[in-house]
Amino acid sequence: MSDEDVLIGVLLDESWLTLEQMAAACDVEADWLLARLEAGLFPQAESVAGVWRFAEAALTRARRMRRLERDFEAVPELAALVADLLEENDRLRARLRCLAGD
Repeated sequence: MSDEDVLIGVLLDESWLTLEQMAAACDVEADWLLARLEAGLFPQAESVAGVWRFAEAALTRARRMRRLERDFEAVPELAALVADLLEENDRLRARLRCLAGD
């Protein structure tokens, strides 16, 4: 193992959530997340050596999807589509703020 490998491992540990941490943060069972991972509804998530890891963007997405499924009885695919639209809306609003100089 080189020094570069160790540095990458430290960075990942500080900025990613495990499957169990993510499930607890979203107040769902790990199986809820696994079903959506298997369906490809979390493009931000990645598996490192068989262990799922989630960035902050995936946490926001999971919480939105959970609310949509719970509050509107949306199927997971529809909740993911709405989450996609909300994420795009967030990106466009951030870009507008930058252009306006806020």
